[in-house]
Amino acid sequence: MVQFKQNIRGNVALGVNPLGLKQEVLNEIDYVKNKGPYEAPKKVLIIGASSSYGLATRISLAFGAGADTIGLSYEKGPKSERNLGTAGWYNNIAFKEEAEKEGLIAKNFVMDAFSHESKQEVIDYIKNEFGGKVDLVVYSLASGRRTDPDTGETYMSSIKAIGEPVVGPNINMQKQTFFTETLDPATDQEIHDTVKVMGGEDWELWMRALKEADVLTEGVLTTNYSYLGTELNHPYYGGGTLGRAKADCDEKADNINALLKDINGKALIVVATAVTTKASSVIPFFPVYCIGLYKIMDEKGTHETPIMHQDRIYREMIYGSNPEYDEMGRLRPDSWELDSDTQAKTKELIMKLNDGNFNSDMTAYDIFYKEFSNLSGFMVDNYEEQDVTIEELKALEY
Repeated sequence: MVQFKQNIRGNVALGVNPLGLKQEVLNEIDYVKNKGPYEAPKKVLIIGASSSYGLATRISLAFGAGADTIGLSYEKGPKSERNLGTAGWYNNIAFKEEAEKEGLIAKNFVMDAFSHESKQEVIDYIKNEFGGKVDLVVYSLASGRRTDPDTGETYMSSIKAIGEPVVGPNINMQKQTFFTETLDPATDQEIHDTVKVMGGEDWELWMRALKEADVLTEGVLTTNYSYLGTELNHPYYGGGTLGRAKADCDEKADNINALLKDINGKALIVVATAVTTKASSVIPFFPVYCIGLYKIMDEKGTHETPIMHQDRIYREMIYGSNPEYDEMGRLRPDSWELDSDTQAKTKELIMKLNDGNFNSDMTAYDIFYKEFSNLSGFMVDNYEEQDVTIEELKALEY
């Protein structure tokens, strides 16, 4: 029988519990079902659908709005008891199994979303097996590298400051330590490469390919998740390479809006709140911001996990009656995080943290660590230990 062990290197999760991941998907489905049904598009393509925001979006739209979904991701299945594959692989399988029980279409594509070939394969599926058109396209791809489909050149992203180094506190979940870190400024090449990977270029390529193939409905909506943050994390996020990539998404949204004008389509940037993801866990200084922010928001009753946040975005804002837009037309569900009192109390708390108290009741370290563990199938609510063989895991179909 396979033994599941949580393995963390720094703030990177290496081990997975496939059965725990399935239970976490079930928990998120139950959350959506308990909120009741809502009206939203019924044919949805989600690019980056296997974890965090993408998975939560897919669960909300399927089990809240009854949507058929296509999910695209780049994941790996199990090879041995020592190499069980990636969390997203099992998330895809669990979602598909539960969606099909509801009579929904849940097509999983496991491929390189950046390639022209992948775009064409998805387009062919939409035309031949998915009713011909989609009315919502969600772009939620998170990757540290991208190969340009036209030039073949591969770019790597860099999470760095711009202009001057940034010095601040960080935590190491593996060693359970609190330390001071220096984030070096990026070179012009690193800024350029980060925008190529994490900016909006591929989003625009997807929308052009889908439009040219005539698989978008009249009035189609496409969303892309962004994050702006606050003055507390601006030096290393909004003012760094990540901020440049997010600004590029704003520019590409304008291009897509022009592209979709003749079919009354719309590109919408959704400025999301701070949540625990595999990506956010490795952003320098960000975990410290989270354990402070979560403590304050949890006390106020405004802290959200990805499924809570995404369900609110689609149920109450995009397809509901309570949207909040800024002057640039971006949806702003991050208003709870940006609340002035919340930010002031978060700043005050963070300033008091040190190696002796960062993981105490003074902070929300316990919440952050649990949510981080849930991403790999550990510390999952309602989970019950079961025996499973590697052969049974290999036999699962995505």
